[in-house]
Amino acid sequence: MSAISKADAAGRIMVAMDYANAESAEGLLKQLEGIPCYVKVGMQLFYAAGPGFVASLKDRGYKVFLDVKMHDIPNTVKGGAESVTRLGVDVFNVHAAGGKQMMEAALEGVDKALKPGAGRPMVIGVTQLTSTSLQVLNDEIGLTGSVEQAVIHYARLAQAAGLQGVVASPLEVTQIKAACGDGFVTVTPGIRPAGADVGDQSRIMTPAEAFAQGTDFVVIGRPITGAADPRAAIESIIDGVIKS
Repeated sequence: MSAISKADAAGRIMVAMDYANAESAEGLLKQLEGIPCYVKVGMQLFYAAGPGFVASLKDRGYKVFLDVKMHDIPNTVKGGAESVTRLGVDVFNVHAAGGKQMMEAALEGVDKALKPGAGRPMVIGVTQLTSTSLQVLNDEIGLTGSVEQAVIHYARLAQAAGLQGVVASPLEVTQIKAACGDGFVTVTPGIRPAGADVGDQSRIMTPAEAFAQGTDFVVIGRPITGAADPRAAIESIIDGVIKS
């Protein structure tokens, strides 16, 4: 990628705070102080700490990706989108598998909740989880074809519904950009710095490789949160991105 500043590189990293409670997350937040990255609040932490914790993050100036992957009937998703928009989150996601009408309903919920002058959250669609292998897709989920074909189908559907981007593996970024245009945002989990434990991810890349593919944001969890020194870990990742 072209030369960028440390702040710009940090602003394209979303740190997954996969913690069981707010107290544990606070330890990481202290480590990240002053680094202008996003923090991702997933289901475990959101269910434990609640909306008030997310609102407090915004009050303290953090950029928040609320990763709760809404997937329900359109009216329910509309209500959920309305609620999280009122929290002031910067990004949240819905499952593209819920269909075009459901994704459109999420945007209606955003419109209903948005206050004059408030920043509009980016709504993105989940295509296929990075833990989804071809065998899981075909034999368990019941979709034929390749993982890449399923991802591109969902990306096009999300774009048709008016969403601004999708969550996808870094391996599908170039195909998504080709199908939906460079302005269609890709958020890519399944990111592992060189030498890091793969864990339960099936389709992965290093941060530098993902940005070289053209992704807009990378989501990184355990390589930062599980490090002995999380601040040093993210700073090392940022330096690697700048030098790539």
